[in-house]
Amino acid sequence: MHISTRTAGFRNLALSVVNGAITLIVLLIAPLGLAAVIINTLLITAATFVAGEIADRVIRYLQPCSAEEIFRNSQQIQSRDRRQIDRR
Repeated sequence: MHISTRTAGFRNLALSVVNGAITLIVLLIAPLGLAAVIINTLLITAATFVAGEIADRVIRYLQPCSAEEIFRNSQQIQSRDRRQIDRR
């Protein structure tokens, strides 16, 4: 499945916001200072976003080729087959 860079960025942003909200709820229950709760929540939100972006880049690097390259290669193969048929 191919996913655009913009969609992956939005997915990572949504995931980090959800993780940050869950962290905020959990930390507000704990007896910590407000500054500690806010800083911890922001750090977890940022870490989730960065981890998602890194994972997406690794996946893009490991993919053999893009969908456009596959489409171009299939067109080249089809055009070669047509020329071979015309020669006969």
